[in-house]
Amino acid sequence: MKKISLLLPLSSIFIAATAHSASTENSELAPVVVTGNRIAQPDMLATYAAEIHHADDITRSGAIDLYDYLNRYSSVTVLPSYGNPFAQLLDMRGYGVGSGHQNIVVTVNGRRLNNVDTAPQLLSSVPLLSIERIEIIKGSGSVAQGDGAMAGIINIVTKDQTGGALNIAAGSHGYSSTSVSAGITEEQFTLQLLAENGRSDGFRDQDINGEKDDSDSNNVAADLKLFPMSGVEIRAGKERSWLDTTYGDTLTLPQFNNNPEQNAGKTYTGQTFTVDVSRVGTSLQINDNLRLNADYFIEKKDSEYSGGWLSEYDYRSGDYSIAWQQNNLQVLTGVQLFDGERSSATDTTTKENSAAYIQAEYRLQDTRISAGWRREKADYQYRSGVTLLQDNHYLTAWDLGINQKISAQLTVFANLNQGFQAPDIDRFFTQLYDSSWNFIGTGFNGFIKPAESRTVNLGLNHLHSRNKLKAVIFYTDLTDEIYYNPQTFSNTNIDESHKYGAELQNQYQASEQLAVRLNYSWTRAIIDREDSGTGAFNGKDLPGVSEHSATLGVNYQASERGSFSINQTWRSKALAAEDFANNFKQKQKAFNSTDISYQHQFGKLSAYVQVQNLFDLSNGLWIRDDAIYPVNFTRTWYAGIRAEF
Repeated sequence: MKKISLLLPLSSIFIAATAHSASTENSELAPVVVTGNRIAQPDMLATYAAEIHHADDITRSGAIDLYDYLNRYSSVTVLPSYGNPFAQLLDMRGYGVGSGHQNIVVTVNGRRLNNVDTAPQLLSSVPLLSIERIEIIKGSGSVAQGDGAMAGIINIVTKDQTGGALNIAAGSHGYSSTSVSAGITEEQFTLQLLAENGRSDGFRDQDINGEKDDSDSNNVAADLKLFPMSGVEIRAGKERSWLDTTYGDTLTLPQFNNNPEQNAGKTYTGQTFTVDVSRVGTSLQINDNLRLNADYFIEKKDSEYSGGWLSEYDYRSGDYSIAWQQNNLQVLTGVQLFDGERSSATDTTTKENSAAYIQAEYRLQDTRISAGWRREKADYQYRSGVTLLQDNHYLTAWDLGINQKISAQLTVFANLNQGFQAPDIDRFFTQLYDSSWNFIGTGFNGFIKPAESRTVNLGLNHLHSRNKLKAVIFYTDLTDEIYYNPQTFSNTNIDESHKYGAELQNQYQASEQLAVRLNYSWTRAIIDREDSGTGAFNGKDLPGVSEHSATLGVNYQASERGSFSINQTWRSKALAAEDFANNFKQKQKAFNSTDISYQHQFGKLSAYVQVQNLFDLSNGLWIRDDAIYPVNFTRTWYAGIRAEF
């Protein structure tokens, strides 16, 4: 009760704010259409928990990339993957910084960014300038996206713009970025082009070889849509990304406290990454009731580390669906196929997913009812020389939801969901070390079980002329949650575990000049039983999960053309990422960053300046005692201009 009571002062403040009357509707607080669960519906009427971020929100934020925006403005936890700024770890709903990203499906215009191995989704390949909308669906989405959607899904929708846009920025630590986009919209076609470059000289001292933790990224994209006749759309696209980064190693606690910029007498890790994506698709509107969709994606990736470890990826995926609507009933059914392969100098490992699903929504006056079911098969194959290992799993997801409109301002909803996570290919291998703890290769870990989750969500949406409130409580029961056991250096399952919590999102337009927003999460994640831990983990907290996290932002329109923003990001302390027994001496330090920015408009040209981590606080990612990756540990600034033409 003490934990829940922490929510009451916050929620009462913002619920009380909805009682404040106003004569006009604020367009930024109006209901918006959410599509992440495949059936489009206003977010206020959705049968699941949804958090929406728009292009205008992104522009006002001054964020430098998608990771930066999600970390400072959403309920998603974001931290560099063991120091790597281009492949950062995502978490929500208490799955932990170590494995959280594998329980979230991230899509961009329908294409999954999840990998066949433990590598996190590469959001660095998604230019921030291209995004129209970010939909974060929590505790649901397993019917729509299947494998890995236990915590939910992040659906990113890109823009169809007319005209052009240019963004140029520079700042401290050698940071610079340039992005340009252009779009043509005609009756029979649209064409979108985008190019982006970003680089940084790094934040830490040179390593013992004189290398800096610098980074360089380049993204280009082209999208074409043709409308040869009424009801017919043909689409094709091409994307390419080149990423080159060097990132530092861990520090001990005394080193971190003394100077988080130091190299600790170590060498840094370098990685180059290339991504090449091709896609084609079509939509046919057969009549007013029936629509057919088909999309096919080819993704090729190369990842090479400075130590010489090279992996090549080849992904082929197809998404085919039929949508039917009659009066108040919508039905969507389809097939999704995925064939993923990773090759190295010594082996080739594949993971193939094939799934069929059906979803439906029925509207009965002020009530919406949704239901869905999915059946998916995951096939694995590992080949190294004469060794051939194979395995497969059959998995089921389902979703039930209801949304009830109480009044023009208030809706309540309930959602019950079953999801699953088929193990990625890295889970079948264990890391091998020599007597000096130098990594020397991998050995077969053994096939492990898929994870299953059952989640209940209860929530409400309240929309007023000056206030938009979303609140939800959830409980998740899990079987065979997948994790890496640092004591045995093996991948295995937590036999039984559960998670529960509450989430609050609020936007309050106090006046024409002043807007306030809050995103707060309270999360508990508990290990009930883990046999391979010989009982040492039973009843313990899952590591890497902050019980409290919040982002609070204030935007003040200082003049007709100028606006000032201040943003506070805070996450409470947590157990270190590998502390499953809850007995490490050191804990993950609370994350704390205050950011301020100012923007000024000159017609179609705007200038902006931003300072991040204003109070120069040292943040880090704790893996274990005296193994700390410095994160956002120094004050940074940058300034830039945007132009539309």
